[in-house]
Amino acid sequence: MTTTSFSGLQFAMSRSCIPSSQKIADAGAVVLGGKSKIGSWNKLASACHIASVQPFGRGFTSSSIKSVKSVTKAMTESSAQSAVSGLPINLKGKRAFIAGVADDNGYGWAIAKSLAAAGAEILVGTWVPALNIFESSLRRGKFDESRVLPDGSLMEITKVYPLDAVFDNLDDVPEDIKANKRYAGSSKWTVQEVAESVKEDFGSIDILVHSLANGPEVTKPLLETSRKGYLAAISASSYSYVSLLKHFLPILNPGGSSISLTYIASERIIPGYGGGMSSAKAALESDTRVLAFEAGRKRKIRVNTISAGPLRSRAAKAIGFIDMMIDYSSANAPLQKELSAEEVGNTAAFLASPLASAITGTVLYVDNGLNAMGVGVDSPIFKDLDIPKDQH
Repeated sequence: MTTTSFSGLQFAMSRSCIPSSQKIADAGAVVLGGKSKIGSWNKLASACHIASVQPFGRGFTSSSIKSVKSVTKAMTESSAQSAVSGLPINLKGKRAFIAGVADDNGYGWAIAKSLAAAGAEILVGTWVPALNIFESSLRRGKFDESRVLPDGSLMEITKVYPLDAVFDNLDDVPEDIKANKRYAGSSKWTVQEVAESVKEDFGSIDILVHSLANGPEVTKPLLETSRKGYLAAISASSYSYVSLLKHFLPILNPGGSSISLTYIASERIIPGYGGGMSSAKAALESDTRVLAFEAGRKRKIRVNTISAGPLRSRAAKAIGFIDMMIDYSSANAPLQKELSAEEVGNTAAFLASPLASAITGTVLYVDNGLNAMGVGVDSPIFKDLDIPKDQH
C-alpha cells in the first residue's frame, strides 16, 4: 500500500548524556521560556501510516554515547540537589509513546525531543515501510545533530516499534499487505499488537502522542476525491487516533496525557489541502472532545490536540504548496516569523506536564496567531491601510 504523509502542513530519545563540564539543575527538567537549538522537525510527519519497532539496541548506541551515559547518572545525582529557577516542566520518570516518527524533520520528532529534554523516556512507533531506513539512519549517526537537546545531551530512543495505525489487528490486514516485501521481517505492527508489546516490555506509559496522517488523494479537490480516497484519509488521519487511545488506554497511567496534531483546514477553507484531509482534521478535533470526556472519566487521562501552523518538513513538501503557506502565514499572522517545530514540541511538553493538569478537550493553536485573522492583510485591497509590519 503506497501512502503519503503530511507532517508539514500541520503540520520526537534518550536519557541525557550530560557533558561533565556542564552543570544543570536537573537533567530531566526544562524551564519554560528556555532557548534551545533544535532545527526543524516534522509533524504528521513521519508517514501517513506510522510504524516503528525493534529495540534500539541493535547497533545504535555507540561507544561514545555509552561513555557519556556513565557521566549522565553521576551528574544527574549530584545536580539533583540544586534549585531549579523559573517554572519547570519536569517529566522525569514518565514514559511517552510517540506514534508517527520516521525521520528527524517533523513535529513528531520535535515532540519527542521536547519530552526527552523534560526528562521523559521515549518510545516511538514508525511506519513499517520506513522502519529500516529510520533505524539505519539513527545507527549511522545521520540524526546525531538533530538529537542534541538544550542541555547539550543527546536524545535517545529506548525502543522503536513497527506500526501501521491503519490496522487495528491482524484480522484487518489484507493479504496483499501481509505479502508486501516492505513489511517483510517485521511483526506485531498493528495497533493492538503494538499496545500489547509496549505493555509486555514496559508495563505502562504516561504520555501518548499521535503524530501521523495520510491522504492518498490530498492533492485533489474535495469534489474530485473518490470515496476510497476520502475514507482512507479518515481512517489513517482520524480513526487511527481513536484506535491508538482505545488500545493504549488500559496501560496509560491515571493522570496521563494524550496529544494529537491537527490543522486549521478543519475549520477554514485551505485550497489545495484536499482529498478529504480537511474532513479528517475536523473529525479529529471533534473526537478529541469526546475522547477527553470518555478517557477522563475512565482513567483520568487528558486529551488535547495541537493545531500547528505550516512547517517545511519532508512530508509537507509532498503536498506541493507548503512554501506558499509558510509565506502566507509570515505575511498575515500577528507574529511575523516562521514557525519552528520546537515551538510545537514545547507546547506538547507543557500539555503532558502537571502544569496543564486542568486542560483537556482543547484545540490549542500554535501558529503564530494566524487562526485569529479574519482577512489576509497582504491583499492589495488593504494597500492603503497603515498596517504595522515586523521591523526585525
